[in-house]
Amino acid sequence: MINTVYQLVAPRRFEIKYSDIDLNNNKVIVRPTYLSICNADQRYYQGLRDAEILRKKLPMALIHEAIGEVVRDPSGNFKTGELVVMVPNTPVEEDDIIAENYLRSSKFRASGFDGFMQEYVEITPDRLVRLPQDIDRTVAAFTEIVSVSVHAIGRFDKIAHKRRNVIGIWGDGNLGYITAVFFKTMFPETKLYIFGVNPDKLQDFTFADATFTVEHIPEDVKIDHAFECVGGAGSGKAINQIIDYINPEGTISILGVSEYPVPINTRMVLEKGLRIFGSSRSGVADFEKTVALYKSNPEIINYLSNIVGAVVPVRTIEDMKKAFEMDIQKAFGKTIMMWDK
Repeated sequence: MINTVYQLVAPRRFEIKYSDIDLNNNKVIVRPTYLSICNADQRYYQGLRDAEILRKKLPMALIHEAIGEVVRDPSGNFKTGELVVMVPNTPVEEDDIIAENYLRSSKFRASGFDGFMQEYVEITPDRLVRLPQDIDRTVAAFTEIVSVSVHAIGRFDKIAHKRRNVIGIWGDGNLGYITAVFFKTMFPETKLYIFGVNPDKLQDFTFADATFTVEHIPEDVKIDHAFECVGGAGSGKAINQIIDYINPEGTISILGVSEYPVPINTRMVLEKGLRIFGSSRSGVADFEKTVALYKSNPEIINYLSNIVGAVVPVRTIEDMKKAFEMDIQKAFGKTIMMWDK
């Protein structure tokens, strides 16, 4: 079976590659239907990664946030036409201590091998999670980034001490919003404060107990634990501000990705006895928990629909470029490609 793969071969340049899918193995064939553009995809598309990394990684099909319909499953786990979310993390070993998304041997789609910008995806059944057929598919498309937040909140619950009167989330972008939605769902009795830079974006956090711009935080504000969802050049400032406002022995969960080392105030980390931990990517269990939360708390889908930005029908390479260029210009939200291949 011939498959069409749409690879990024150089910044802002996609080309078609044809590959052969072996129908004699036990892998599932999925047709991608809705794909979500992530900041990591944009760093490759715009050539913002280190030149040596680009040389090693490209050519490569982008996108690790996607859903699709099952075309064929010889294992019998899924029926033809079923809606599934595809898990990009692909472990090659198991470890009793280290989760699949932290094993250095694990592969990750759109970061080392082809992502979901393909006509068909060949994937093992254990990398698929069944979705409700009636789910909003533009929201379901970015389940991967949602599962990262769910994963981080789960780790927080295991690591942080039990005094959780007030939790702070730094970051008013997509990651901050998603983390806030799920934290409030999972810990409804805990007060949730949001710290951001854009007053208009902060207005979208209607479920939070309070919002603050980072330039105007009252001196008497104190938090027990915090999540950093800023990333990039603002990571350092956000982490250091958290260190200033967090109570002693609090826990800081870092989710924001920065391309460069970030200086932090280690003196106050020591004086306050703080715990800092990072979370990245997710595994099948996190996807399953995320979908379970979708089902048990349908209001989550309504909240997440607020960050669906442009929905771009994609049939050609020019359509793909259009979607990525539109995504660069967005002020907020997720750009979704409605994949008609």
